[in-house]
Amino acid sequence: MTQSVSRRRFLKTVSSAAALSAAPAVLPGRIFGLDGETAPSNKITLGVIGIGGRGRHDLKRILRQPDVQLLAIAEVQADRRNFAKDWVARDFGVQDVTLFRDFRDILRRNDIDTVLIATGDRWHAHASIYAAQAGKDVYSEKPCAITIDLCRQLAASMKRYGTIFQGGTQRRSLGNFKFACDLARSGKLGRLKEVHAAIYYLKVRYDWLPAQPVPDRDVIDWEMWLGPSPWRPYNKEYVQGGWRSHYDFDSGAKHHDWGAHTVDLCQWAADADGSAPVKYWAEGDRLYGLYESGVKLVMRPDGWLGLGNCAVRFEGEEGWIETGDSGRVAVSPDSLRSELTQDFSTYGGRDGGSHGEDPITHIRNFFDCVKTREQPTCHADVICSSHITCHASALSWLLQRELNFDPKTDTFLNDDQANRLKTRAWRSPWNV
Repeated sequence: MTQSVSRRRFLKTVSSAAALSAAPAVLPGRIFGLDGETAPSNKITLGVIGIGGRGRHDLKRILRQPDVQLLAIAEVQADRRNFAKDWVARDFGVQDVTLFRDFRDILRRNDIDTVLIATGDRWHAHASIYAAQAGKDVYSEKPCAITIDLCRQLAASMKRYGTIFQGGTQRRSLGNFKFACDLARSGKLGRLKEVHAAIYYLKVRYDWLPAQPVPDRDVIDWEMWLGPSPWRPYNKEYVQGGWRSHYDFDSGAKHHDWGAHTVDLCQWAADADGSAPVKYWAEGDRLYGLYESGVKLVMRPDGWLGLGNCAVRFEGEEGWIETGDSGRVAVSPDSLRSELTQDFSTYGGRDGGSHGEDPITHIRNFFDCVKTREQPTCHADVICSSHITCHASALSWLLQRELNFDPKTDTFLNDDQANRLKTRAWRSPWNV
């Protein structure tokens, strides 16, 4: 595979040529990091794996970082590949982006430092682990793994290879959610009793869509799209986003779509990072968990105050706080209003209210940590524990019974069926 000449090699070559030339060489200051720009030799290089709607959403924010350089995009659908190349050239002036159908071609490149993984759920953990093995740092969209065992494998792999990993649960980086979690942890609500997480209405399906003719591999690589998931016949609805809620492709009951964010925040508020509830049960569309501390986790799709999507609510013996993607915050009693010294609604709901987020903070945290080698906000251990909580609670709904869980061993007590569902069979050759 032909690789691009490294920036450092380019500068060395130019300098040598200039020394041999009779006339002095005049080079633009930006090459050396003058004029306030980051020198190309000091930029963090990026490859993108998966470039659908969420991938473009993330990449738009990444390309605003002056010290990041996009080199390659891998995508199994040709129309998405080609659109992305034209888009980054037109809107961001990024030229010479190499396109690949197979993401492994990105991992083979020694000139790529980091990868953004924004495929469908089925690929996130596998691609992250392969990237870590190839020496790349990883920003992965959520859910970062679609089974309990895969969550644990992901965290272990990031540690084994010294990988900087940031999960895309960006609400940990948002001011209103941080304020709510800090207030819950401060004791100003009194002893914490319940933490509430907004979730989607639960849904799962096991059927196959009708078979359709498989497109040419260079148009849509169906085998690569399926990846580690069980084989099934091609249908264009899958590749257009209709894979959601199909058990083979989804993390289970669509619970991670919002739960990956909101349950994560509840874990933080309950001082439960690195752990999980010890008991789970379901009542209709509501899921429940009970932490060893006695704090109750409530996961519900309705009954909120209308403060935006991905709402959370923390209730103590002396007060409560609720917030969501709008950035607005509600508290009780009124005496807690004195704690609200900032208007968080100024950045809430920046993309239509569906992903109210600071467009910089979470992404910036990742690239800063790539440089310092410190752990980012949503590192793999944080993601692992909050995702396991989502998986275990979803299994209580799928199996329609109470489950007792040991978070130290990731084991369901006296329930062989639940323990078998902690993992899935991956299609060869996609083993991790």
